[in-house]
Amino acid sequence: MATEEVHKPASLPPYPEMIFEAIAALNESNGSNKTSISKHIESKYGDLPAGHSTLLSHHLNKMKDIGELVFLKNNYMKADPNAPPRRGRGRPPKPKDPLAPDAGLASSRPRGGQPKDPNAPPKPVKPKMATGSGKPRGRPRKMAKPSGGMGGAATTTVEMVTGTRRPRGRPPKVKPAVNEVTVEN
Repeated sequence: MATEEVHKPASLPPYPEMIFEAIAALNESNGSNKTSISKHIESKYGDLPAGHSTLLSHHLNKMKDIGELVFLKNNYMKADPNAPPRRGRGRPPKPKDPLAPDAGLASSRPRGGQPKDPNAPPKPVKPKMATGSGKPRGRPRKMAKPSGGMGGAATTTVEMVTGTRRPRGRPPKVKPAVNEVTVEN
């Protein structure tokens, strides 16, 4: 079974060679598209692997990313070695300035403020200047919460009268008291 699975013809050159050969043979001024490259390879080599179209697409994209091929208006052509590199979309990266070999990072100033001199005299304390309004600057401090809450007086009176706290929810409807009336004949 292992011999049946491997049916790769030994006469096929690598795909990049076949692609370069096809572009050179087609010799189109604007480059060659993927279909014409594929047809040329099929006509010349005949017996190609089953995934020829995916292999061709993979190698074309790989060669385009490396810079061996230039992709312009849906056509592939050989890259000109004298041409400047094409810039992609977006903002170009900032140029990196190489550091001089003698200027190391250790010679630069350390981060933070200057170190304190132990022999220096202490700094004089600045007196606080009063603002003209008499109010302190900034947001006022929060007041302490009252202990009884918003209705503190009412709840304490109910508690004093009934002896228990008021239950949660709506109070039950008060039914009027019915006096028993007896009728005598």
